[in-house]
Amino acid sequence: MSMKLYFSPFSCALAARIAALESGQQLEFEQIDLATKKVADGGDYHAINGKGLVPALVLADDTLITESAAVLQFIADRAPGSGLAPPCGTMERVKLQTWLHYIGAECHKIVFTPIFRPDYPDAFKNFARSLADERFAFLSGELADRTWLLGDQFTVADAYLAVMLFWVEPAGLSLEKWPVLEEYRTRLRARPSVGGALAEELARRHN
Repeated sequence: MSMKLYFSPFSCALAARIAALESGQQLEFEQIDLATKKVADGGDYHAINGKGLVPALVLADDTLITESAAVLQFIADRAPGSGLAPPCGTMERVKLQTWLHYIGAECHKIVFTPIFRPDYPDAFKNFARSLADERFAFLSGELADRTWLLGDQFTVADAYLAVMLFWVEPAGLSLEKWPVLEEYRTRLRARPSVGGALAEELARRHN
């Protein structure tokens, strides 16, 4: 099945690129400009994805899948042997979904989205930064005795959290108080799929 991922470098769509590399799946990538909502040929991205957001995954039959939690699980389920997601209907899958929604709602949308919005006032951005410690403390506690979010198995939840942790310094935040998260981020960077995805996006950003 041919699949095209619409992305912007170092956006949350990076998690889908990590998942594809981790599972050995080939995706076609098309970069968009999030500021202008234009695709590479100058067309209106809203004509493809009415939300105007990334990631957006378009299948060979033109089915559109949006929202990181849905895109990541779809990619994972196409490669069940990769271990990127536990089987549907299991409690382990529920745990994965819980993590995906926590990362998406509590970290991505509450902390990082306001910080990176150019039209938001500084007071709003600083308030969002003030909420980070509570999230980092929770994540640090959960990862204190495990390698990955679900234990010993790297999943798409780790791919999503990787993006959040790579945004820390650009957002004016720090992991200095959270050595567990620093160590976790180091493990993430050392993973070939994560390092490969970062290199690919860096190359795209400079093209």
